[in-house]
Amino acid sequence: MPLGMRVPKTFTVLRRETRVPMEVGVQISGHAALPGTEATYTENISSRGARVLSTRRWKINDRLVISTPVGSFRAVARVAYCQPVPQAGFAVGLEFVEPSGNWIVGNGPGR
Repeated sequence: MPLGMRVPKTFTVLRRETRVPMEVGVQISGHAALPGTEATYTENISSRGARVLSTRRWKINDRLVISTPVGSFRAVARVAYCQPVPQAGFAVGLEFVEPSGNWIVGNGPGR
């Protein structure tokens, strides 16, 4: 193949851990151009990352803070991807860099 020819690279990303489909209310902050905290929710979670919906477009490798308003989970996270979602904003894949605390998952008291 001549030099300078680009060959599309394809590969499969293998996760070390399965993501669990789960909607959990979270707050994200740290957007460089749009300061403030955004209240949103996860689409899926694992102990190493999450996919959240956001009204903001994020750049790959941006750092943000994600936390749960209920419970003690808080993490600095790295943006792994940001994909447009029609009528919903953006789906943002997060890799937890500095997680602390625990997700509260369950039906709540009396359920």
